Parts: sequence; C-alpha cells; structure tokens
Amino acid sequence: MWVSQLALTDIRSYAQVEVELQPGVTTFVGRNGQGKTNLVEAIGYAATLNSHRVASDTPLVKFGIEQGFIRCSVHAHDRETLIEIAIIPGRANKARINRSPTPRVRDVLGVLRVVIFAPEDLSLVKGDPSDRRKFLDDLLVQRIPRLAGTRQDLDRILKQRNALLKSARTSRKASDDYLDSTLSVWNDQLATVGAELLAARQVLLTELGPPAVDNYTFISEDPTAELALTYVSNMSQVLGDAVPIGSPDKEDWRVALLDAMKIRRKDEVDRGLTLVGPQRDDLQISLGPVPAKGYASHGESWSIALALKLASFDVLRSDGEDPVLILDDVFAELDTKRRERLAARLTEATQVLITAAVDADIPTELVGSRFRVDAGKVSHDH
Repeated sequence: MWVSQLALTDIRSYAQVEVELQPGVTTFVGRNGQGKTNLVEAIGYAATLNSHRVASDTPLVKFGIEQGFIRCSVHAHDRETLIEIAIIPGRANKARINRSPTPRVRDVLGVLRVVIFAPEDLSLVKGDPSDRRKFLDDLLVQRIPRLAGTRQDLDRILKQRNALLKSARTSRKASDDYLDSTLSVWNDQLATVGAELLAARQVLLTELGPPAVDNYTFISEDPTAELALTYVSNMSQVLGDAVPIGSPDKEDWRVALLDAMKIRRKDEVDRGLTLVGPQRDDLQISLGPVPAKGYASHGESWSIALALKLASFDVLRSDGEDPVLILDDVFAELDTKRRERLAARLTEATQVLITAAVDADIPTELVGSRFRVDAGKVSHDH
C-alpha cells in the first residue's frame, strides 16, 4: 500500500499544495513551523479520521476559512482509490471515494492504513490509561472499520447512562421502579456494545504481543529483555478471576459486564457515574517484574513506544498489505543505536514517510526521495 498523491486546500498552513509521492522512503526536511508535519498529518487523517497531534478537527482548517479539503490517492490491492474529505468545523464532515459521496464519513476507513510514530507516542508508556486504550482501539478500527461505529455507540450509551445515574443521585429516585427499568435498558446496551469492543481487544492483544516483544528485543539489543503486555480490566475489582481476560467470546464479556454492573449499582448511583466498562480498562506494559510506567528509563520508554508502533505495522501487514509507515520528527529524539536499529526495520516497508528538521537527523541508509519544506512551500530536492 502506498500514497501516490496528496493535495490539500486550506488545511493548516497550506492554502493549496500538491505533492507527488513514490513507494520507498520519502523525507520532508524543514525547520520547525514550516509545514512538514502538516503533510503527514493529513495523510494520517485520511486513514483514521483523526489527527495524531490534536483531538479536535477545528485546528486542521486554515484559520478564518469555512472548510478544508484533503485529497489522497491510494494504491492497494492492485488498484488506485481516491479519498476526498471535506473538514467543516462546527458541522458534519463529508467524504467521497472515487468521486462518489459516501453515506458516512467513516466509510473511508480501511481504504488507507497508516502507522504513525511521533514524539507524542511516549504517552503510551508514561501517559494515562486513556492513551493506551486509544492506541488499541485506533488500531482495531484500522483492521475492522465497523468498530468505529461501535466506539461511537459506546460513547453515546455512556453519555445517556451517566445522565440517568446523575439524575438518580440528585433526585433521590435510586430505588424507584422507573430507575430500575430504565437503567436495565442502558445496562443491556452497554453490555452488548462493550462486549464487542472488549472481545476485539483480546484478539488484538494476542496478535500484538509477540511482535511487540520481538521488536523491543531488536531495538534495545537486549536479548534478556522481558517486555509484557497485560490487559487490566476494571471488573477484576468485583469479579476477580471470573473476568474472561483473553477470551474472544463476546457473550463471555456481555455476561461479565452485566454481573459487574449489578454488583456496582449502588456505587454508580452514589457517584452518578458509570464505573464498569471498556472505557475504564488499561493496557499494562511491564519490563521484567515492574511496570514500565514510572520505572522504565527514558531510553527504555522510547524503545517500548517504538516496539508497539512497529508491532502495529506487523499486525496490519499480516492482513496482506503493508500500511504506510510515518515517522514524524522522531529521529532527533533517538540515540545513534536506536536510529540504526529503526532504520534497519524501515527498509522492509512499501512506503515510509519521514519528517526531519535537518538532513543530519536522517540515517544515511535511508536513501530515497527528499522534499524541502519552507514557509509552506514544498519543493522536490533533485
């Protein structure tokens, strides 16, 4: 899989820009603030409908403009597909595939797959559980695009269920038949939707774990390293070993969720908040006997984050096509050893897109196409 053309209109610093790309390694070199990251961010957005830099779409559109456009030509499975996305702050975005409007923007998911590694990814080790949950779920959606709808359904259910629990707490109706019957409806929905996401996470972890361990050993050059990924469920507090950790069966998880909600009903009403579900779980990353968070050195944390991203690449590749691999300003953060080990892996990918502030940040073995980015102007370095 590779991107042959990227065209932006009123996206970030670009009023208009078009870039022709080839398979292999392509590097965008330019000082900070010149617009190089905006290019790879747009490609990432075309694949995931999310930015790896900001949570909202609004900053993606040039300030003062009503809408911006991303156009991306993708080569995969022996055919070319054109993705077009209109980002409209404050309103519903729109999308087209091969010039035909899609019923939903999320219908473009799956056409292009990417793995992005950026300095922000240290949060996978040092950040909150929400960062690790997002990592898992974003990867899931790239593999199984319909799970984007599952995530949206889960957010909607949690919002409604939390509103009900909060009203029960403030209006003192926690024991009313009305609360019991209404809460039961939302419990069933949370159990059904939550179970689908939880089961999918278990399957993903069985595939992600081995390449993450292998990549960490390769990057760190430490054959004794013991990296481990463990799924931590909030339901373990009340169900103990009855939580079906590792099970790919949605029914197992649905039953566990219903049981946990029943046990925690009073606590949830007292706090006016849903205390059970996939939105409260974590991915524990360990090095040997200790958790990586709080114990891993800075270098070890970089190696772990990099191993997780390369493992993501391996998982997506196993589906039959290499994803586009994007490295956004990461070489400057890595020491010489890690640069060399990472460069060795990059040569395996169909297409690699790299951003760097200076040429010296790029390992010499990564020979390929090079663009200069200066004040929003992109020029090919012949």
